[in-house]
Amino acid sequence: MNMDMLHRISETLLERRRADPETSYTAQLMSKGPDSILKKIGEECAELIMAGKEGNRLHVVWESADVLYHIMVLLAFHGLSIEDVLQEMRRREGISGIDEKKSRKG
Repeated sequence: MNMDMLHRISETLLERRRADPETSYTAQLMSKGPDSILKKIGEECAELIMAGKEGNRLHVVWESADVLYHIMVLLAFHGLSIEDVLQEMRRREGISGIDEKKSRKG
């Protein structure tokens, strides 16, 4: 998956906020509000954990895609895009994880 694809998916998800929940899974999920989206992220994360424990690489890929998709749905629900996350990752690039976490505690 390249960055162009992530940006296209992100744009589509932002558009789906206005789609008919009867014809769009994404619109349906968004229409139920953040709690439903967060519950789905939790379910998908649990499935990813199980796939990681079983060691089946294909299942890890499938579940990772599900987690990423649902995170992007949450971003779109809040009017954000994958670019917002990428900007934050660029900001963190080259910073020790330990130092970055300390900077957020202040």
